[in-house]
Amino acid sequence: MAMKNRQLLALVLSGVLVISTLGGCSAFGQLAKQTVETGKEYYDQNKDSEQEDPSSQEDVTQGKTDGTGSDGTVKLQDQAAGQQRIYLNDLSTQEPLRDYTPSVAAYQTAPDLSNIENLGQFYAYDTDEDISGKLAANNFIVMDSGYSEFFDVYEGNRYSQVPSFVTVDSMMHTYHLYFALLQRTTERDYLASMVKEMSHSMYQTCLTQYEELKGSEWEQAAALNVGFFAVGVSLMGDEAAISIPDEVKNAVDQELSFIEAADGIYDSALFEGEMEDYSQYKPRGYYEGEEALEQYFRAMMWYGRRNFAQKQELTDRAALLMTMALSNEAFKDWETVYTITSFFAGASDDSGFYEYAPLIREAYGDGAGTGNLIGNEAAFDAFHELTGKLDPPAINSAVFMDDNGETDKTQESKGFRFMGQRFTLDEAIFTNLTYSKVGENADGSNRMLPMAMDVPAVLGSDTAKRILEDNGAFEYQGYAENMEKLQNVVQNADDTLWNGSLYAGWLQTLCPLLEERDEGYPSFMRNEEWRKKNLESFLGSYTELKHDTVLYSKQMLAEMGGGMEEMDDRGYVEPEPEIFHALGSLAKNTSEGMERFDILSAKDKENLEKLQQLSDQLAEISIKELEGGSTVTDEDYELIRTFGGNLEHFWKETIRDQTTEEYVDSREFPAALVVDIATDPNGTILEEAIGGVSRISVVVPVDGKLRLAVGGTFSYYEFTVPIDSRMTDSEWRQMIGMELNGDMEYEYDNEVEQPSWTKSYRYSWDG
Repeated sequence: MAMKNRQLLALVLSGVLVISTLGGCSAFGQLAKQTVETGKEYYDQNKDSEQEDPSSQEDVTQGKTDGTGSDGTVKLQDQAAGQQRIYLNDLSTQEPLRDYTPSVAAYQTAPDLSNIENLGQFYAYDTDEDISGKLAANNFIVMDSGYSEFFDVYEGNRYSQVPSFVTVDSMMHTYHLYFALLQRTTERDYLASMVKEMSHSMYQTCLTQYEELKGSEWEQAAALNVGFFAVGVSLMGDEAAISIPDEVKNAVDQELSFIEAADGIYDSALFEGEMEDYSQYKPRGYYEGEEALEQYFRAMMWYGRRNFAQKQELTDRAALLMTMALSNEAFKDWETVYTITSFFAGASDDSGFYEYAPLIREAYGDGAGTGNLIGNEAAFDAFHELTGKLDPPAINSAVFMDDNGETDKTQESKGFRFMGQRFTLDEAIFTNLTYSKVGENADGSNRMLPMAMDVPAVLGSDTAKRILEDNGAFEYQGYAENMEKLQNVVQNADDTLWNGSLYAGWLQTLCPLLEERDEGYPSFMRNEEWRKKNLESFLGSYTELKHDTVLYSKQMLAEMGGGMEEMDDRGYVEPEPEIFHALGSLAKNTSEGMERFDILSAKDKENLEKLQQLSDQLAEISIKELEGGSTVTDEDYELIRTFGGNLEHFWKETIRDQTTEEYVDSREFPAALVVDIATDPNGTILEEAIGGVSRISVVVPVDGKLRLAVGGTFSYYEFTVPIDSRMTDSEWRQMIGMELNGDMEYEYDNEVEQPSWTKSYRYSWDG
């Protein structure tokens, strides 16, 4: 990507957007960092020069494994072997959608619903004024179903011969299930062992550095690294395998105690003068309950969160030593872990090896090792000056004392992270729409936590902006200005913005939900209530995305039957061809990318191909519907009719690593989940959640007549909890009565309500 394009984008998943603090909020900064662009360019250039001669490549690989010079010091080496990052636009492209013109004739549901031909299949729809009123006004209604999974809704339709409405929600949920499975098995079967070996290797190398540098100006920095990797080794369950020096043993033990408790913000024992949010180390998402994954979660959280601040000489020295140490045998494991996790979740938001290695070479010269460090203050001063010129992260996840916004916390948090958490567009949006990037409202309050609604608003939803206005977001000084600037950046960005990872591709797939539909689209799609429903669909899938990447995403600190008389149960696909087409491409990219890493089983490849095929079929049916519906075939209707069986197949495939039972009830593995996405350091966490699957009834045209078709949609929640109560999926499911609690009882006293903006198109059984 050319530099001018980077500057135009100003915000890409391999880089950072920086808005200045409120006092100078008139301009965006340059693209702050090209984490796997400039650093990777440096790495690739050196690697390519080595690879011109095969024998040279072999020598470099041998040298990397040895990693020591003739004087016994650890040398900074060129790395010739290792995984390469994969971008989505590096993979084969999907055939484009064919041209089409939406031409569905407008229609209106009668106030008494008398023009709905299958009304008799729906109890009390015509007698309940709330149901009939909303159906007549909006041509759809959403209500709770009591179902745990999406396929339950569609299989219920099949048994009852009710027309099915195939939703975007149900297909995006299916992708979530597969994304989580693939990431989970990759971490368990491949990455965890690499992290364990890498941790041991780094510990031993850092210990060697420490022994060599005792008594020098580098001793304290070397000791810090020994303690840092002692924590990492211990979190991976191997504490007994290492002997921790007395100088750092107490600090390591205290860090491990804080991490085990995971209940709040404390002064760090190892990083003196710094505070850390240890609540982040509570295993959440699919990591909960499996020892190997919990260990991996905590260790990677440690490696991703702990910052070696550039501004402090001690930690900048430690970063230099760690970069030298990583140039040893640990590099191959480190790069494999980094590149695979980057394919899923994106590039690091912070500087790391790729940025620091060339600076060491510039300051100390080629072949520098620990033997070149002692007494060479001029070289360190040059290195320290160079690291000071690196750009800051986009997202601040460090804990700072409040100074009323006088300092830019992203600038203050600039530094080195061993395996930095990843930059994501949404978290950068949150950072720039909360304190201290925005100021107080008229009441003197600060916007310490965002709303997830900030994301669709920036991505172009006027309905989302109106909801934010109703919630007072635009009353904060600078919020409107920053919102406008963020929108301009995204609107002017090219496809590079979305090619950095599967995370980015998932988010892009959802974007058509934010577009307003006009003439030619079915009448149910052409009203404000449908646009709000689409926001719930967007945020429901977004919640699943955040849930699946909770470890990596950097968080801002603020299954058939019959027997009945045959009825006409021809259904309908939610006519969003762009989304289904993009989902097919995403499934294809997922498969191809993982194949390149050689971590995709034949079964998973087959299932991803089936998901791609199903997505493509739904996209084509959507186009046929938008063209008037006359070309929808019996085979198309049969696909809609049996859609639940397809969903159940995928669901069973994605839980196969979690149960050996042949018959599994969906209540054992429900769709409901929760994830925290932002932290107010004053003691509050913002949680996003989805509950049981809701049932959407939509008035659709088939052969010129109106009928009700039923599908599954997300039920979305947003709420706050204390910082010591970050929620796991089990805790959330118990809260909403979907899982047995500790007393082996179901709780039905859920006090968490859905956002008020969802009530205008939903039916409440409680009145």
